[in-house]
Amino acid sequence: MARLAAIDIGSNAIRLRVVDVDAPLITEEGPRFYPFRDVLADRAAVRLGHDVFTKGRLEVGVIGAACDALRRFRAAMDAAKVERYRAVATSAAREASNGELLLERAERESRVHVELIEGVEEARLVQLAVVERMPLGNRRTLLVDIGGGSTELTLLDGRRPIFARSLPVGTVRLLEAFLDGRGPIDAAHRRLLEEYVDRVCGDAFREIDDATDGSGVDLVMGTGGNLETLADLCPMPVAFPEGRAIEVRAMRRLIDELAARNVDERVLTYNLRPDRADTIVPAATVLCRVAEVFGRASIAAPGVGLKEGVLVDLAREHFVPRDFGGEATSVTEACLRLGRRYHFDEQHGTLVARFAARLFDDLAPRHRMSPRDRILLYAAALLHDVGDFVRYEGHHKHSYYLIVHADLMGLSPMEREIVANVARYHRKSPPQLDHENFRALSREDRAKVKAMASILRIADALDREHRAKVTSVAGRIEGDSLVLELSGTEDRSLEEWTVAAKCGMLKDALGLDVRIADGATSRTPGTSPPPRRPTEPPGRS
Repeated sequence: MARLAAIDIGSNAIRLRVVDVDAPLITEEGPRFYPFRDVLADRAAVRLGHDVFTKGRLEVGVIGAACDALRRFRAAMDAAKVERYRAVATSAAREASNGELLLERAERESRVHVELIEGVEEARLVQLAVVERMPLGNRRTLLVDIGGGSTELTLLDGRRPIFARSLPVGTVRLLEAFLDGRGPIDAAHRRLLEEYVDRVCGDAFREIDDATDGSGVDLVMGTGGNLETLADLCPMPVAFPEGRAIEVRAMRRLIDELAARNVDERVLTYNLRPDRADTIVPAATVLCRVAEVFGRASIAAPGVGLKEGVLVDLAREHFVPRDFGGEATSVTEACLRLGRRYHFDEQHGTLVARFAARLFDDLAPRHRMSPRDRILLYAAALLHDVGDFVRYEGHHKHSYYLIVHADLMGLSPMEREIVANVARYHRKSPPQLDHENFRALSREDRAKVKAMASILRIADALDREHRAKVTSVAGRIEGDSLVLELSGTEDRSLEEWTVAAKCGMLKDALGLDVRIADGATSRTPGTSPPPRRPTEPPGRS
């Protein structure tokens, strides 16, 4: 058994949950930890989003209130003898110009280490909680996690995420932007709110439609604090296979009733907390629009959210050996989705990634990087040419920009920065400290980027013409040389020359020259370029 805790520092409140978790039940779908046994729970009504979404920063008093709550949570965790915890802060702290001050004071004054997470990580954690809790089968399920600052949309094919997007349509953000005040909401403001939700979510709705080939989704499932309240107020009149559910038509009627009342009247009439009574209208509006766009009459309410996802993640780390294969699959699928959005050369990217992974393995005695680093190199290799979508000239720099600003589920912000840098340096100049993107990395990460990029350059060179003339590669270290054994067509002189042109960085990073084996012999790649192919774009590398 393990005693674990999760702290969710959201835009509308700060929440703590402490549970006891037993070793998992192993099923065909993987390890399952439910049900958790609750030890304690606490909630502090600290609305970080009010300051951030109106002023762009956290006021000192609000930071103090948050630290007071975290100090109380820390004392409760210590008294309960919590073994492991994770505290995550979401959109309000992420967007505040002084968000780092909250993290610093929380660590110093409350002894709570707080991690800023991005929207795509929120989506991943909520998805973990849902697939742990609910029998999804082979259905396509759209998860809608409505927070105070953002809404995360995640499309699942069975238990597998195939699309994730974080959108700035959280309840507190919408409240501050469109529904300021505690009075009733008139028709004009309601219409403005719905139009804004449609406009901000429209691209994501279309991408989901594309991901399902126009066949739609089988189930919409909602998470977040408002969902449980809406499930109480608008329950499905008949039994629902997934448990509690919201009837969409009843929720539409409820919006009319809520909008006609001020916040105090909602508190009295519906027995709502004050900090729920003002955010429930924007939450219901977002939910209704999602359900209506995808033609669903009901929304399942599984009763889990971000805290539960954090707890599942902690339980897996505690009880289950790390599944690098599963992590690689998740990251690869996210990279392929990004690449396809920008119409990348998938055959070339996949081949180069395969070459890079093989060389990473063959060079393991020299670079001593981890299995997780292998996943990062594979991701960079898949996406190294994605910048072609912007423009071929300087496409390595465009690749960096597209990757570093992408929602790549399964990668932390720092890992995404490493992947973007490796892709950035697959061609042209090597990493230099006067490059801001490279200088911002830690010393250890700079060394990793240099080694990974040197491997990627060779892997990319082996498919110089994007015609798969080399079909496989194997490397072995002989003294101070990496000897490459290649398979494929006989006419691969351009690829071999390009390896010679690009191997200098490997010498600098890992101290290895490169030789290409030919049957029982080996040779250094030629130094004179062969004639340019008619199909070769000028300067392509």
